[in-house]
Amino acid sequence: MLLSMTGFGDARVQEHSMNVAVEIRAVNNRYFKLSLKSPDSYARYEGDIERVVREVIRRGTVQIAISVQQMQEESRYEFNEPALQEYWNQYRKLASDLPGVPDESPALSSFFQLPGIIREKPQAEEISTEEWNVIEKCLRQALSKLQTFREKEGESIRQDLGNSCKVVRRELETVEERAPLVVSEYRSRMLSRLDEVLSEQSVTIEASDIIREVGIFTDRCDINEEISRLKSHLNQFESFLSKEESMGRKLEFLSQEMFREVNTIGSKANDITISHAVVEMKASVERVRENLQNAE
Repeated sequence: MLLSMTGFGDARVQEHSMNVAVEIRAVNNRYFKLSLKSPDSYARYEGDIERVVREVIRRGTVQIAISVQQMQEESRYEFNEPALQEYWNQYRKLASDLPGVPDESPALSSFFQLPGIIREKPQAEEISTEEWNVIEKCLRQALSKLQTFREKEGESIRQDLGNSCKVVRRELETVEERAPLVVSEYRSRMLSRLDEVLSEQSVTIEASDIIREVGIFTDRCDINEEISRLKSHLNQFESFLSKEESMGRKLEFLSQEMFREVNTIGSKANDITISHAVVEMKASVERVRENLQNAE
């Protein structure tokens, strides 16, 4: 099954007091490239995330955004009790050492403005296995949606590639039918021109010279090997299209070989009908190459 490298998938999972959202965007690239945007505390799981993604995607640029919210989120701040105790001890010491300092206890709220009394709670450096399981579940759901998108687009590409192959095969049949006639028509034209010239000149030409000239032309415009190779490439190309596995790289290589054979046929065949067929084949193979830029 041919897959597109372009697609989008998202998912949201609420479990274990967590609200996890994952968005995945994929675009074409000759190689695999992962771009991950997630909270810093999940950085250690980047390798696991890439492993899960590579189970589904072999090449292309993949952009993943992961957001995590705690549905019962605790306060981010806390009292720094050691610092509060130290401030209190210093106040009591001043009250006992310095005359005129009130001996009564100050209001607790008066300490809140002092530096270091209220601090941000330290965040856990690692997430739990339970949290990772929720994230992985959401990631796989988003990948499933992405895969559905890629399969749909891939089927559209496959049909277009199949139609282009039909055009190439049709025009190749025209070339194959026309190729044997090129030499005989060349021989007839050459003999006709020679008759016109020789009728006006008292000159004779050996038959061996004519045979040699026709032989040189035949070798120069022989395209049987190119036709055979192009047929083979077409057969293999269509076979790869029907495989269960997406084979974009191999199809891309075959399209390059097909284009090379079509070019050679065009340069060797000295015939207007074949030239017209070559133009159609070139256009179709070029369309194939463009489509394959987005096939995995």
